[in-house]
Amino acid sequence: MPPLPVLSGAELIAALRKLGYVSLRQRGSHVRLAAPGRVPVTAPLHATLDRGTLRAILRAAEITVQELITLLD
Repeated sequence: MPPLPVLSGAELIAALRKLGYVSLRQRGSHVRLAAPGRVPVTAPLHATLDRGTLRAILRAAEITVQELITLLD
């Protein structure tokens, strides 16, 4: 398994949008995203995401680290 990249919240949201996620609402620095047929996720708009937070979001969205890296390219 490739290592987890260091991402900002905006970079993660951009990658999720490529999968069809759209922003439902924002409260403070947290954005709620949903896509048809996928579980809604909440992503913080922080400068850098903690590894545990990023991994939890990926797990909830059922995305592998390799898929995320592909979406970032």
